[in-house]
Amino acid sequence: MSDLRELYQEVILDHSRKPRNFRKIEDADRMSVGYNPLCGDRLTLFLDLEDGVVKDASFQGVGCAISTASASMMTEAVKGKRVEDAEKLFEQFHEMVTASPDEEIDASGLGKLQVFGGVREFPARVKCASLAWHTVHAALHGQEETSTE
Repeated sequence: MSDLRELYQEVILDHSRKPRNFRKIEDADRMSVGYNPLCGDRLTLFLDLEDGVVKDASFQGVGCAISTASASMMTEAVKGKRVEDAEKLFEQFHEMVTASPDEEIDASGLGKLQVFGGVREFPARVKCASLAWHTVHAALHGQEETSTE
């Protein structure tokens, strides 16, 4: 288990240090802002949709390692997905990070996003991991206002 935890930490650190899709989509179809008042994480999410598919996703902002890594991996995960499938990813991710630590969760459908499963053991970090996901959820529904979940 120790080797697996170390691998997970490396994935999070890699995405935090070199976030993917960290840019503004100038002609984005959707944009939403997320803010975590507990620790100051703030991001703006941009989506380019075409025929019900997330053609491109990106973000800009500042945040802790977990928040930045989550946004980076989330943008990679939703690209190419139908809006409904991106919503399902949001629901699965949210269930995984908010379940009680002793609860068995089948997160196999989340692929490498499972690295965030450990945050449920640290309630203060759940908002860090889920901020980008609540923001993409808002963007998928056309809501631009700040998401603070």
